[in-house]
Amino acid sequence: MAKQLEAGDVRAVARVISWLENRDPAGAAVLAHCAPSPKGAFVIGVTGYPGTGKSTLIDQLIMAYRDLGAKVGVLAVDVSSPVTGGALLGDRIRMQRHADDPQVFIRSMATRGQKGGLAGATRQAAQVLEAAGYGVILIETVGVGQNELDVMHVVHTVIAVVAPGLGDDIQAMKAGLLEIADIVVVNKGDRDGADTTLRDLREWCKTVIRTVAVKGEGIAELIAVIAEHERWRDLDRPQLHKRRGPSLDRRSRAGSSSG
Repeated sequence: MAKQLEAGDVRAVARVISWLENRDPAGAAVLAHCAPSPKGAFVIGVTGYPGTGKSTLIDQLIMAYRDLGAKVGVLAVDVSSPVTGGALLGDRIRMQRHADDPQVFIRSMATRGQKGGLAGATRQAAQVLEAAGYGVILIETVGVGQNELDVMHVVHTVIAVVAPGLGDDIQAMKAGLLEIADIVVVNKGDRDGADTTLRDLREWCKTVIRTVAVKGEGIAELIAVIAEHERWRDLDRPQLHKRRGPSLDRRSRAGSSSG
């Protein structure tokens, strides 16, 4: 199974992630047999309040990274179904146009009661995608509010997505999402109040980008800013490690088994 995973077999990827979600020891065993990736994956977290357009933004990022020739994996964390316990699959449905692209893998993961915006097996699922050769991994948090801070321990770059008209909510976000964000995206930037929101955020955040994801506006600029942050991360890896703890860097994940 490890060999199938390293060969990029989609069925193997899906099966191993399912094992990890179900706490089947076979999942961890497969990961233990995978050789470290020489290049590794660039892992991007997308978080923010519901209704800000996170899934639409990710849909555009998938297309942009594919245009650059990257193999893209997406882990979209959804609220668990009260009936089956599985993910509600809302994010996967919104990204359906990429379903026929063999270089894109999209998986919805249920929180199953996990707090912090991620599913329990999210970190390991990202390791599975990395082992299968996905160069860019996008992780979308469940979208329930400002306490979604676990993503900062799993990804290399955190994008917080907001929308115009937040008003006093920005003050509340300063103690949560904005504090961990490397990049803040004001999506739906063609709406009334966007200029005010941008101005308020730029007083607090170093990097703030305006996008209109449904039109593809601002995506090229966002890709460039993400790339710049990746270059900074490579130059300042010790400081990032101190700030966030072990991430998906293969050199620091040996023995890691928690989500």
